[in-house]
Amino acid sequence: MINAVLPPDVAAVSAFGDLAPADGQGLFPAETAVIARSVPHRRAEFTTVRLCARRAMDQLGMPPVPLVPGKRGAIDWPAGVTGSMTHCAGFRAAAVARTEVTASLGIDAEPNLPLPDGILEVVSLPRERAALAGLSRRRPDVCWDRMLFSAKESVFKTWYPLTGRELDFTEAELDFDPGAGTFSARLLVPGPEVAGHRHGTFPGRWTVGHGFVLTAITLPC
Repeated sequence: MINAVLPPDVAAVSAFGDLAPADGQGLFPAETAVIARSVPHRRAEFTTVRLCARRAMDQLGMPPVPLVPGKRGAIDWPAGVTGSMTHCAGFRAAAVARTEVTASLGIDAEPNLPLPDGILEVVSLPRERAALAGLSRRRPDVCWDRMLFSAKESVFKTWYPLTGRELDFTEAELDFDPGAGTFSARLLVPGPEVAGHRHGTFPGRWTVGHGFVLTAITLPC
């Protein structure tokens, strides 16, 4: 499912549920310290998504390393690698790419269920909310408010490693193509500069299946 929204030069691994670490493939001490006081389900999802990330890194020929969350949960990926992780109830995934071809990427998975009351107004712009009815008529199998939320999460995950700055939900305006499985995020603030080019728009892809919506943005160098 995750590979449907990523280009072939991005390595990705996903799991519908939690994985049991093989011998010698569990958490590093620095990772264990992060979740020392967490409840069991939090420890399980934290572990599984890192196992997914390390398996994806192995596809790139990269050795396993600790993946410790820093500010805003951003991972300090090893030199030469950029990546993103996501988890929700029943699904975990990680995607990684070499920085020589991909400047940054963001993935997000959510249950294909309506957002809780009051959330849509916080995370969306009036024009985005106005488009939801038309999208629902085209693809009634998709909870488009949740898809919008997921895409904005992918925008932030792509943005933050390049800037180290916050990005409000209302500082990117999204347009979805319900037929092509794509979306475009127009930044309403100056975009990040990569290799001398300022990115004012993030192109993305989306899919739905197995009870989840999934979005991804891959920003080339």
